[in-house]
Amino acid sequence: MHRVPTVDAPEEECMAARTLPSRLPIVQAPMAGGPSTPDLTAAVTRAGGFGFLAAGYLSPDQLLSAVADTREHTPLPFGVNIFCPTPPADPAVVAAYAELIRPESDRVGVPLGVPHWDDDAFGDKLAIVATREVSTVSFTFGCPGTSTVEDLHAAGCTVAVTITSPDEARVAADAGADLLIVQGTEAGGHQGSFLDHAPNQRPLTALVEDVRSSTAVPLVGSGGIMTGARLAEVLAAGAVAAQLGTAFLCCPEAGTSPTYRRAILERPYRDTMLTRAFSGRWARGLANEFAVRYSGEAPEAYPEIHHLTRPLRTAATRAGDASTPNLWAGDGGRAATEDPAEVVVRRVAAELEAATGTIA
Repeated sequence: MHRVPTVDAPEEECMAARTLPSRLPIVQAPMAGGPSTPDLTAAVTRAGGFGFLAAGYLSPDQLLSAVADTREHTPLPFGVNIFCPTPPADPAVVAAYAELIRPESDRVGVPLGVPHWDDDAFGDKLAIVATREVSTVSFTFGCPGTSTVEDLHAAGCTVAVTITSPDEARVAADAGADLLIVQGTEAGGHQGSFLDHAPNQRPLTALVEDVRSSTAVPLVGSGGIMTGARLAEVLAAGAVAAQLGTAFLCCPEAGTSPTYRRAILERPYRDTMLTRAFSGRWARGLANEFAVRYSGEAPEAYPEIHHLTRPLRTAATRAGDASTPNLWAGDGGRAATEDPAEVVVRRVAAELEAATGTIA
């Protein structure tokens, strides 16, 4: 169990040890859609951090296989992230967006996908994590009900909920969450907001401080963290650990596509932006042509727009065309490297020790 440098809060440190069973206060973010792999999760965990598998977009059978593969690579605890279902969108709004982006279909040479609603096999995935000795189950896009949290507790799982505001933090705490993933605007990938449908613009450190004042539930800060010095700032603000995603995107253990890797490392798009263009849900990624062209037009319609644009994104990725797929990345992505995950964890830990003088 890690001992994080906190500000005169021994009780909080004990709570952190119970909820985050890792030697270091470094959490590998679940990155759905390819980058998250059993190899990456296990490598981070073996290095002393805490790794997560991303269940999003996997079938139940694929999730079963990923959990088993991770267990083969490490006996240490790890987590699984699950998408909470969101309400269906207005079909007319989705149809209008489909007509708007139809020229992209002609350009890429593949038909648009069929937009439809689904719950990403939510119930089946809950059943899997409850019976496969998963240490921690985290939720994004929503907060599970109290009965779901109680069932996971009964199965021996710690429950974490991604939040982007103090109000969401209170909802998650009331539901019985053991841990809150506080996601600042700097975070790459989808925002986990479930009460506020506007894009989250709150910087991570300020958000951690606000949430810390509203709940005693331990916090994990997430958003553009690439160095131990930045991790130290988030811990000082009141978090017990920090979640890093973009820092691991280009590790050899990650399943990140070659097109995606080149865009992160070579930086043809220097800025990141929040957009709903790819999935119908706010997310931060590199500001490529598709994101810039359609960001102002994309409605709130997840997962319908995710299914609509998926064939375009897949075909462009396979063709090496970085102008069209989502390239999720947090602020600070220029510091990403191709180092193995273990090297990234050790480097961030050493930088944290240099910044604070305290680490397990």
